[in-house]
Amino acid sequence: MVHLQASEVQQLLHNKFVVILGDSVQRAVYKDLVLLLQKDCLLTTNQLKAKGEETFEKDELVDGGQMGPMHNGIQYREVRQFRDAHHLVRFYFLTRVYSSYLEAILQELQSGEHGLPDVVIMNSCLWDLSRYGPDSWQSYLRNLGSLFGRLGQVLPESCLLVWNTAMPVGKRITAGFLPQERQPGDDSLRVQVIEANFYSSAEAKRHGFDVLDLHFHFRHAEQHLQRDGVHWNERAHRHLSQLLLAHVADAWGVELPRRDHVGACIRPGPGLERWRPAGRGPRASPPPRCSPLLPTPPLPLPPPLHLPLPPHPRPFPFHQVMPRCVVCPQDTYYYSDQPFQSDQFSNYFHSDVPSAAQTGFAFEDDFMIDPQPPVPPFPIPYLQRAPVVHRGFPRYAPRGPYGPWGRRPRPSRRRGHSRPQPRPQ
Repeated sequence: MVHLQASEVQQLLHNKFVVILGDSVQRAVYKDLVLLLQKDCLLTTNQLKAKGEETFEKDELVDGGQMGPMHNGIQYREVRQFRDAHHLVRFYFLTRVYSSYLEAILQELQSGEHGLPDVVIMNSCLWDLSRYGPDSWQSYLRNLGSLFGRLGQVLPESCLLVWNTAMPVGKRITAGFLPQERQPGDDSLRVQVIEANFYSSAEAKRHGFDVLDLHFHFRHAEQHLQRDGVHWNERAHRHLSQLLLAHVADAWGVELPRRDHVGACIRPGPGLERWRPAGRGPRASPPPRCSPLLPTPPLPLPPPLHLPLPPHPRPFPFHQVMPRCVVCPQDTYYYSDQPFQSDQFSNYFHSDVPSAAQTGFAFEDDFMIDPQPPVPPFPIPYLQRAPVVHRGFPRYAPRGPYGPWGRRPRPSRRRGHSRPQPRPQ
């Protein structure tokens, strides 16, 4: 997985309306995306901890937050928006996956001057499981069905909805939004999150929506958890953004840029060719609002490399450090084909379309998710030298935990309604 730079993210999301819904973890997803749309820097600790501030990196507080009382109750509201000449990103803070407040948000999006969004990124789990009494689990399951059924009525077929599974929580949780009986030392929430991810992923898939399993990607990265056991540091959120953007690009059939040489921080070694399935075409992208992404004429593919298979290839760690502010392009290569470590529920966490976003990663020496396969001892010729985003190439579908090996993913069965349907009584 290549790490997109700010200029490439700007082009990928050119004239797109992105809506992010969820709790404080999703608020950090919003903040990192807003920052990455402007410059190649990581969030600071203070930016991650800030809540309801009047402005963040040229965005604005639209409602709630410091405009009203600051508290940790289920009625807390915070609406943020970043807007420039060609991008619009909006965040709504949620304390429940489906409620009258979410209905109000959907009505606002339907009647807004910008129309319905091109991308919706959403998750709600921790508040649902911990703040709504003894019946919280059953109400969460009911609300999941109501949520995805309602979104299927409101969102057009061109809108890409990505359901993020809830990220892992620590063994010791001291986050302020949890009631006293759930902190610290109560391990039941960790198990409930896994089970909730199973049901929410299955429900999203049943309605034809995309799933990005963040719990799977960060299950071995707890060293990047904050001290409260719920929130994550700036490096984890930057990788989360890259996973999300790669998933969006894959869904739109956009070929991501490829770096033109192997970074010096990667040790050479014998490598294997990647398998690319034949006869795969990209899904159609949503209609652009003003102008489409700049097309690039396809270049002839280089001849495939024929390297002998070593008898016992051994993985080796990456040694890459992400600076707080990137000065030069970073040449990093990530490979899939990772061994899938399952548990009682994680075998069922998958989306209908495996994407290039579903890969392991490493930001630094201690940020290792899975062993990485070796790479060739010399630079591989690539299709282009300039980092541009272009269309028209078959998608690469890596093998992973989101579908059986050797089987093509099924296309989405969701069919959007020409007009919103009345809400069932």
